[in-house]
Amino acid sequence: MEFELKILGSASATPFMDRHHTAQVLTVGGTQYLIDCGEGTQRRLMEQKIRHQRIHTIFISHLHGDHFFGLFGLLGTMHLNGRTEPLRLFGPPGLDEVLTTQFRHSYTHLSFELEFTPVDTTQHLQIFEDKNLTVHTLPMRHRIPCCGYLFREKPKRRRLLAERLPDGLTPAQLTALTLGEDLLDEQGQLLVANAAVTAEPKRARSYAFCSDTMYTESLADLVRGVDLLYHEATFMDDMRERAAVTHHSTARQAGLLARRAQVHRLLIGHFSSRYRDLEPLLAEAKTQFEWTELAVEGLSVSLAE
Repeated sequence: MEFELKILGSASATPFMDRHHTAQVLTVGGTQYLIDCGEGTQRRLMEQKIRHQRIHTIFISHLHGDHFFGLFGLLGTMHLNGRTEPLRLFGPPGLDEVLTTQFRHSYTHLSFELEFTPVDTTQHLQIFEDKNLTVHTLPMRHRIPCCGYLFREKPKRRRLLAERLPDGLTPAQLTALTLGEDLLDEQGQLLVANAAVTAEPKRARSYAFCSDTMYTESLADLVRGVDLLYHEATFMDDMRERAAVTHHSTARQAGLLARRAQVHRLLIGHFSSRYRDLEPLLAEAKTQFEWTELAVEGLSVSLAE
């Protein structure tokens, strides 16, 4: 089953050249989840050949424009294209008020149900679950209420070894085997040993999206060991005082957090427009964590099972 992240935007407050405002699409088992929706997101979806009608749920980190100004336009396009499937939306309190005002003054009446759930950006809580994964909030330290999101694939069942299975097993018995159970006869005697006919399940994968935030060491405990971590890196470390004033992080700090959290891979993004060349930011992050990449437009990262 696929588990793929696509980067649509990597810029911070001001877009620059070919860098756009924050937006990402996570695809798990054919279901697509949109993470943040900066200005121009629907255009970026078209460029990357991602059908917005397949988006299942949207997660907004905070109410700075570079993270959600594209949302109203995207919802309007979904409506104009005849969407009828409900859409779930998670974000800080107040997002519903902003959208309601826009809908009212533009006389927009959506053709689909928009299910908004406000999130507590100060807590680490599970807010969402479907057949593929669970999603928890990650508290950020920013100038306004802000959270990241932790996506964890659900544990998988054991794999049946068809060549070892005895004939005549019922669907219920096969299901029991995938759940790790032995099969017993009516007298309670062992009929089929689970270990003899199944293999270990494929591993569950994880992705942590850390939006705008000051460096926060305690965050390492919440994202420890994830397969893929995205962490903002607005500035280089020679501007760490500016980063602190604006409640952002540096590339070095992003790498330091990844190392302390013992993650497998790190993506850095949300780059200030002052940096035309991003390679120095990458080099700086790598001084702390070697397995770092730039979360630039069009990058796709697939996690193997």
